[in-house]
Amino acid sequence: MMKRMVRYTLAVAGLVAAAVSAPVAAAVDDRNADRPIARVFGGERAAVQVGPRPFYLVAGMDDGALKSELASCQNQRFRKTDFSIGHRGAALQFPEHTRESYEAAARMGAGIVECDVTFTRDGELVCRHAECDLHTTTNIVNTPLNAQCSVPYSGPGSAPMCCASDLTLDQFRSLTGKMDASNPAASDAAGYLGGTADWRTDLYTGRGTLMTLSESIALNRELGVKHTPELKSGDAQRITTVFGGQAQYAQRLIDALRAGGVEPRDAWPQSFNLEDILYWIKHEPAYGRQAVYLVDYDAAAHDTVPSLPFAELIRLRKLGVRIVAPPIPALLSVENGQVVPSTLARNLKRLGFDIITWSFERADLRQGAAKAGFYYAFDPAGEAIRKDSDMYVALDVLARQVRVKGIFSDWPGTVTYYANCMGL
Repeated sequence: MMKRMVRYTLAVAGLVAAAVSAPVAAAVDDRNADRPIARVFGGERAAVQVGPRPFYLVAGMDDGALKSELASCQNQRFRKTDFSIGHRGAALQFPEHTRESYEAAARMGAGIVECDVTFTRDGELVCRHAECDLHTTTNIVNTPLNAQCSVPYSGPGSAPMCCASDLTLDQFRSLTGKMDASNPAASDAAGYLGGTADWRTDLYTGRGTLMTLSESIALNRELGVKHTPELKSGDAQRITTVFGGQAQYAQRLIDALRAGGVEPRDAWPQSFNLEDILYWIKHEPAYGRQAVYLVDYDAAAHDTVPSLPFAELIRLRKLGVRIVAPPIPALLSVENGQVVPSTLARNLKRLGFDIITWSFERADLRQGAAKAGFYYAFDPAGEAIRKDSDMYVALDVLARQVRVKGIFSDWPGTVTYYANCMGL
C-alpha cells in the first residue's frame, strides 16, 4: 500500500509540475499561443502512429516470405520516412488538401506531404487538386458563393464548375473542404455534396480547413515533414491575366518555397508540364535539381507510356531531368501470375532516372485488381492482385525491383509500415 501511495504522490506531483510549467513553456515559445492543440502536439518529435490498417492488410496476406517479413515488424517503433509521401495529405478518409488531411499524413509517418498548387482570382497560390474542382471538393454549391462559379449549380442534373480562380482569397478561405465526390442526381445543393464512395468515409468531414501554399509550407515545417508542391495546369488566359504567363506562374511556386524558408534539398516541385520542369532546371537550378516530371499513363496501351519512348527518355536526360514520376500501372506488369517491373520501369532504371510513383490506397481492392480500375490496370484479369492485402505485393515489387524512391499514398500509414519494416 505504501508503494502505491508513493507512486500516486509522485504522479500527482508530476501532473502539477506539468500544469505549472506549461504556461512558462508557452511564454518562452510564444508560437504556441495561438496554435490548436493538435498542432502543438503534432510536431517533429511526435510519435508516428500508423494505425490498425497496415496490420489488417498484413494479416490478410497469403502465407509466404513477404507476409512473414512484414508480420515480424508489428511491434517495432515507426518513424517518419521520405519513402512515404502524403498524396493530398491523407485523402482516403480526410478531405484532401486540408489542414486536417495534412496533419493526419504527418502523424502516419509521411516524410513528405503534397500541396497541389492552383490560384485564386487575386493571385494567391492555394492547395487544390485542380483550378476548377471546388464544386466536388468543398461546400461551395451550398453557399452564396455558388453564384460566383464559372458554371453555378442550378438543380438536379446540372454540371457546375467552380474554380479557385473564380474567388478572392478571402472567399476561398470561407469554404469548407469535403471528400471529393458529388451526386448530380440529388434534389438540391446539399444532396449534391454527397456521393462519397463506400470504400472511403465522411466520418472526418466535420472540419475541412482550406490551405494556401504558404500555409501548407509553414504547417509542414511545424510537423517536421518536407514539401512536394505540384504546379497544376489552368486556364491559360487566367494565368496570363493573374501572373503574366506560365513562366511567372512557375516562378511563384519557387518564390513561395524560398519565402517559407524551405531548403532546396527538402523540396520536390512537380509538374505534368515539361516546360515547368525545364524552367525550374534553368532558372532555379537549386530547386530544379529535384524537380519531378509527372507523366500520365494510357491503360489501353498497357506497358507503354506513349509520351515516353526510349528516345524521349534519352532526350529528357540530356535536358537535365533527373526524376520521373509515372503512375503505378505504368511501372508494373504481370507475367506468369507474378507482378514484375514494366518495360518503362526497366528503361528508366537503365538510363539512371530516379523514380517516384503515384498513388497507393487510391483504389478499392476488396474485389481484386480486375475491378479496381486505373491504378491496377497492369493486372486487368486479377491474376496477381486478388484482394486488398495484395497491395503489399505490388508495393514490394515497386520498392525492391523497380527501386522507386518514394510512393504517394492516400493513406500514408500503409507505406510507412512497409518502409520502416524494410529499412528504407
